[in-house]
Amino acid sequence: MEPLIAALLRPEAYDHPVGAIELLETHISWVLLTGSYAYKIKKPVNLGFVDFSTAALRLQFCQEELRLNRRLAADLYLGLAPIHGPPAAARFGGEGPVIEMAVQMRQFQQQDLLPAVLERAELATGALERLFEQLADSLAHFHAAAAKAADTAGYGSASQVRAPAIANLDVLDVTLGADPRLLALRRWSEAQAERLAPWFEARRASGWIREGHGDLHLGNMALWQGRILVFDCLEFSPPLRWIDLSSDLAFLVMDLRQRQRPELAALVLNRWLELSGDYTGLRSWRWYLVYRALVRAKVAALRLQQADPVSPAATAQRQQIEAYLALAEATAAEPAPVLLITHGVSGSGKSHLARLLARRLGWIQLRSDVERKRLFGLWGLPSREPRSGDLYAAAVSEQLYGDHLPHCAEAVLGAGLSLIVDATFGQRRQRRSFAELASRCKARFLILDCRCTPELARRRIRARLAAGLDPSDADLTVLAQQLRHWQPLEPRERAVSLVAEASDSGRPNPLGDVETEEVSDAEARDQLERLLSLLGADPAAPA
Repeated sequence: MEPLIAALLRPEAYDHPVGAIELLETHISWVLLTGSYAYKIKKPVNLGFVDFSTAALRLQFCQEELRLNRRLAADLYLGLAPIHGPPAAARFGGEGPVIEMAVQMRQFQQQDLLPAVLERAELATGALERLFEQLADSLAHFHAAAAKAADTAGYGSASQVRAPAIANLDVLDVTLGADPRLLALRRWSEAQAERLAPWFEARRASGWIREGHGDLHLGNMALWQGRILVFDCLEFSPPLRWIDLSSDLAFLVMDLRQRQRPELAALVLNRWLELSGDYTGLRSWRWYLVYRALVRAKVAALRLQQADPVSPAATAQRQQIEAYLALAEATAAEPAPVLLITHGVSGSGKSHLARLLARRLGWIQLRSDVERKRLFGLWGLPSREPRSGDLYAAAVSEQLYGDHLPHCAEAVLGAGLSLIVDATFGQRRQRRSFAELASRCKARFLILDCRCTPELARRRIRARLAAGLDPSDADLTVLAQQLRHWQPLEPRERAVSLVAEASDSGRPNPLGDVETEEVSDAEARDQLERLLSLLGADPAAPA
């Protein structure tokens, strides 16, 4: 053990009361837990992608760590704490020369780290979903406010996006040797990097390269005062931090999938998309998911190189490498996409079912009620000059169905991702244009036919408007217009449709689910299991 760290394991090395001192270690840092405070000290290493080899560099990156993390976790990051020497008698405070710097943080319980929270499964599903929805909201606003990369910096260029992905594979080659999986992933990564190069440059020119978190996996998140707090931004490499916002979010989504929480992964992705509106950014989504899985595999490989080969720690790192490689392989080999559109009047329950299907299957949900409001600057994060006037005017619907929704859907399908377009689709020409889009994108086309009586739809709309929690502003006048101009499915459309028939008990929903369209959870989940069976998905298997 380093003399400096050994000295700091003594209670008398601190200028405040301490309890039992615990040492945590990563491939680039030591963290000392003292009860009230945690102290993070950078290792004097140079691993190529990170260089902490000199005291000046370590001080610089301590300062950067403080600046960056106060954006998302100001409550945790207290300041810099000088360590006085000599190393064998190192302490915080005192008269000796300053020999090292640490980042001082408020300490949280290790069982409150997100991986431990998910393993314990103590939180009810609804509470966990609300926490992750709040996290997605926080990240969407953080990303929207993040500084944009200067045109001259070169961040986000095709070469800078490609380089770290290939570097991950180089490290894994050293650890695993001639592994055919790595060869296949290298070929896939090289081919995708070439195909997406113009897209990476277009994203850079459009301002999507920003100073993100850079290391947004579950191990850098903890429950803190009733919310998920994100800490430990990537401070040591600007090119790995000034990135496409999709790359930043992909780390979290990938990690949730690897930990067998696909529903939470879909929830986070769809909520972030709903707020940011960045559906076109999904063209490179699979690339970033594979890249992020290989980042974690590389980190495990570096930890394996530092561990005793026969130790439990080495076994755990080998298991992590295998898990992340398996996820990267599965992501690179995803099947042909599905385009499912809904068909049903306002209040028919289509949004509730679409949301359940999207989370269960890991699909994207593109909701017309949200996108209609986005066109007017009334939902999510503004990105363009908003429209004004009547949200439900014919010209607005024409723009929505004829331009906006198809543009978003084509980007999603073009990335090989499956999609649910959640809209009324009461007109045949609207449905026909999306069937043609599916054909162009080589996607399977399906229609979710949501049926209910007009009276049930009216009751649900009244309850929804009274609650005021749903994105839809469709009222009874809009419903009347839909019913008056409704065009039912033709025989060829019914051949590719899945029917969801809503029961009409004549009573308001006893569960009070006003957040979506007042469809009871029990009814919706029964419908969900049947729809999954019709889709050919095993309802009991994780997506």
